[in-house]
Amino acid sequence: MTHLAPLKRALISVSDKTGLIDLAKALAARKVELVSTGGTARALREAGLAVQDVSDLTGFPEMMDGRVKTLHPGVHGGLLALRDDEEHVGAMVAHGIKAIDLLVVNLYPFEATVARGADYAEAIENIDIGGPAMIRAAAKNHAFVSVVTDPEDYIALLSELDAQEGKTRLEFRQKLAQRAYARTAAYDAAVSTWMAGAIGEAAPRRRAFAGTLAQTLRYGENPHQGAAFYRDGSARPGVATATQHQGKELSYNNINDTDAAFELVSEFLPADGPACAIIKHANPCGVARGATLAEAYSRAYDCDRTSAFGGIIAFNSRLDLKTAQAITEIFTEVVIAPGADHDAIAHFATKKNLRLLTTPGLANPAEPGLAFKQVSGGFLVQDRDNGMITPAELRIVTKRAPTDAELADLLFAWKVAKHVKSNAIVYVKDQATVGVGAGQMSRVDSTRIAARKAQDMAEMLGLAQPLTQGAVVASDAFFPFADGLLAAAEAGARAIIQPGGSVRDDEVIAAADAAGLAMVFTGQRHFRH
Repeated sequence: MTHLAPLKRALISVSDKTGLIDLAKALAARKVELVSTGGTARALREAGLAVQDVSDLTGFPEMMDGRVKTLHPGVHGGLLALRDDEEHVGAMVAHGIKAIDLLVVNLYPFEATVARGADYAEAIENIDIGGPAMIRAAAKNHAFVSVVTDPEDYIALLSELDAQEGKTRLEFRQKLAQRAYARTAAYDAAVSTWMAGAIGEAAPRRRAFAGTLAQTLRYGENPHQGAAFYRDGSARPGVATATQHQGKELSYNNINDTDAAFELVSEFLPADGPACAIIKHANPCGVARGATLAEAYSRAYDCDRTSAFGGIIAFNSRLDLKTAQAITEIFTEVVIAPGADHDAIAHFATKKNLRLLTTPGLANPAEPGLAFKQVSGGFLVQDRDNGMITPAELRIVTKRAPTDAELADLLFAWKVAKHVKSNAIVYVKDQATVGVGAGQMSRVDSTRIAARKAQDMAEMLGLAQPLTQGAVVASDAFFPFADGLLAAAEAGARAIIQPGGSVRDDEVIAAADAAGLAMVFTGQRHFRH
């Protein structure tokens, strides 16, 4: 196996022409012969470069609207031939096949085509066939051939050629080959995932996911765990598509918590007023609306000031200076919002340890999508929890119906409970959380923990009684017994929202009636593990 491989002939065929002319000129200056196809060849000629059509290698013209142009031994023989194998070399000579030492290919923009809402026929036409075939051939023969699939690798290629006097090292070609196989794998994953959705195949026999490296992380959840962050190519607003204005690189836990915060606050439409969500360890420790963004933050902060320290803060509206000033009174890891005023950005710039992220908009909580989780020996795939409830879908099951104010708070609490780890209990009063119980093995324990945290905050704020007095409660799943409901009543709750569906629903409803509570059933559960 040759360690250094000379580069004398390159085949270039790209859809994304970013950096194309500069690359081609640099190769030509190094006496590399250029071979190309279709639009790429035209672009090279228009730039004054000498280029040979691929049809000269194959002896066949491009045909069938370009579907057939590179699927030929004249191309694949040039890519796959082992240069140190006498039989391969003899076959090349006998059939007039010229060696191809460099393949530069990027694929038809299938992902972008699907993302802009193309119909079935157009999506099918944008599935590249020849490109992946050539990439895989060149990558397999990386002992002799370099393959480049991303414009961002052009500079590295030219630097390698300069350092190795027109040749490439095996280690360099191996790295390019790995990237090439990852690209074709991601491409096939995008096609197969789209097609499963297009034909209504909810559980295809094989499922593939792919992403593009966004950031190598210092470590994962803990310092002994390696980690990296990948983007899946979707345009959904959030941490993966946000712009970071300042601060250190996001950590694994920062990214996870920021995603949780932004997905939660996106439940609240800006048209209904400013909203703020504060997250700690993937659970909300305060969520609130307000007349202003600053007021929404203050009310969310007052749910659990202790947990908010070092937390992640998300807003549903453009960040202003007054809110930014309030945030910097305590230590905060990350702030994310759909935009920020210049003076707010300038104020945050004085806090080097705070990361500010802005997004082009809010995530759509009703948008369909997939979520997956690894388990030993496999992974689970499910639809994103995009369940929504309207007032008309609620079923009043108690003698007392909720008041209009209670109903508004119940729906607010229900949106928050969707984003709390199960078992989840959320107390809300006047469009602000006043107690959150998360992740307990017993629902009654979550109920009591949330009430106790509300009591602690009342003492911290100098209140005569906790804000759970007169509040409403959301439970992400049904109360299996009346004890959890009664614990909420003891804390002062006046209305409850829950899915219903327990074999003891009648017992729980009777307990609510006896306590004078209003209760509504959603018929929908929000487990979050």
